[in-house]
Amino acid sequence: MHEPPMFLSFLGHEYLAVGYAAVTVLLLILMGKIATSNLALVPAGIQNFFEVVLDVIMNFMEGVMGKKNARRFFPMIATFCLFIFTCNMMGIFPGMYSATSNLNITVACAVIVFVTVHFFGVKEHGFKYLLHFMGPVLWLAPLMLPIEIIGHLARPVSHSLRLFGNIMGEDTLLIILAGLVPFLVPLPIMVLMVFTSFVQTFVFVLLAILYIQGSVEHGEDH
Repeated sequence: MHEPPMFLSFLGHEYLAVGYAAVTVLLLILMGKIATSNLALVPAGIQNFFEVVLDVIMNFMEGVMGKKNARRFFPMIATFCLFIFTCNMMGIFPGMYSATSNLNITVACAVIVFVTVHFFGVKEHGFKYLLHFMGPVLWLAPLMLPIEIIGHLARPVSHSLRLFGNIMGEDTLLIILAGLVPFLVPLPIMVLMVFTSFVQTFVFVLLAILYIQGSVEHGEDH
């Protein structure tokens, strides 16, 4: 496990990920405050950066979920994008730590998605939401119900383990290479980590979008 960086050295290993997750949240809040402190009709600097990023996220969501659901779930999905990508990137810098390389953080994110999926599924459909678990025809319900329940319970497991495993593997590889050959050799790995940080963020968010859309869509939307 990573040694705690100096400015978080008072934290034990078990709280290191939580500490860095809190640092990430505070950093994003601060950047958001700076970006919105002096709004302009023609954006520039950090305001322009955030507008471009958020516009890309919104356009992607509209392409998958439609405009109505994209606007409905945009705050949550955009927050996941910014939080997870920032956490992933932190491990690239010397003395820093990726909060998403800790299973507690990725499980927390996956559980939020899981609860959101079923909360809005019930809210959208009422008790008819249970028909999602019964299969296409009623006589298959005894077979389909346990399969669907197991499948839905497996979602947060795979959702969290995928992100955790990839980021932890990258960070571990970088630490090993930096310890063996501290100059130049780790640089290609660091460049690759920037790409995979984006990819892992995209995969987590895409799965969240698909899970949510599958729970709130109506029959005529298929």
